[in-house]
Amino acid sequence: MTDVLKAIKDRRSIRNFTNYDIPEDTEQRLAEALIWAPSAGNLQSRKFYFVRDDVMKMKLAAAALNQGFIADAPLVVVGCTDSVIHSRYGQRGVDLYAIQDVSASVMCMMLAAHDEGLGTVWVGAFREEEVTAALDLPTNLRPVAIVPVGRPARVPAPPPRVHLTEAIIKV
Repeated sequence: MTDVLKAIKDRRSIRNFTNYDIPEDTEQRLAEALIWAPSAGNLQSRKFYFVRDDVMKMKLAAAALNQGFIADAPLVVVGCTDSVIHSRYGQRGVDLYAIQDVSASVMCMMLAAHDEGLGTVWVGAFREEEVTAALDLPTNLRPVAIVPVGRPARVPAPPPRVHLTEAIIKV
């Protein structure tokens, strides 16, 4: 049996990558993890850009407040909402459900990457308009996450967590 909780606890945010080229079959498994995540009304209103181009990775790193480690990763995944969800769920779909859809997909991919021996980090600090321009996104797409993916050069110690009694409220 797969120990999902162990994978969740062992996964770390990785910002230092080795010079390892991710094989095509591994990249395919990451893509599958993205699309098999749940989505509101099963509309799957999300798109993902897989970026390997060094120039584009540097543009993304610059847009992400100069977080240079983004450009060092062999693969960078940019998760975007797709406002097509508006047709079914109105503005709440655009403002919330679509972001939840991308978030669920990214977490599934991060766990799949961990299972493949790869490291990831969720980057949410970026200038949205610069990412949009760099990727030449159509107006229906909005970038919400940048995720560098690669073999970890080092794995940090686990960060502290709040006690369950602080986070869980039983009613």
